[in-house]
Amino acid sequence: MSRGAWLALLAAVVLAVGVAVASGGALLTLEQLRAIMPRLALARAEELLPHLMAAMAEAGITTPRRKAAFLAQLAHESAEFRYFEELASGDAYEGRRDLGNTQPGDGRRYKGRGPIQLTGRNNYRDAGKDLGVDLESKPELAATPAIGFRTAAWFWRTRELNELADAGNFDAITKRINGGYNGKADRDAYHVRAQAALGAA
Repeated sequence: MSRGAWLALLAAVVLAVGVAVASGGALLTLEQLRAIMPRLALARAEELLPHLMAAMAEAGITTPRRKAAFLAQLAHESAEFRYFEELASGDAYEGRRDLGNTQPGDGRRYKGRGPIQLTGRNNYRDAGKDLGVDLESKPELAATPAIGFRTAAWFWRTRELNELADAGNFDAITKRINGGYNGKADRDAYHVRAQAALGAA
């Protein structure tokens, strides 16, 4: 990771701490996270929580509604943080010019990674530029917790999903992430659980 990327991550951690102090508590507790994702092991939750909170703070995902929507979508996309890389080969994305996959092998190279399953050369390039990490050359970094959560938060911020969460329009969030409503029932169930855990209902 470049020095600039480390500094950005450090700033996000400081911001997360500041938000937590200002709100009188943590941005997200282990108990809340595991209430939303009950299959997430305690050790794994402890490992991921600092990276998750830093990314949420960086993208302004700090209100109960925003947090509930974000965590519900990530829970579905990553099977409760079990998968940070798409199980499929990525061949389905080969030649997808709408994703920027114009070179042979781009489908596999830029398949879904991170807890929101960032996909396509264009998204890897744009996220990398914004975050100060060369994801176009090193796409596998998006599958690491430190970078993966930041790419998820970047996608959320750049697609203006905080605004949809503020308006309570969870279906529109699903469509912007998925392109449709695949897994709607599962996403909705996580959302209900997250709202209850975070007091966002």
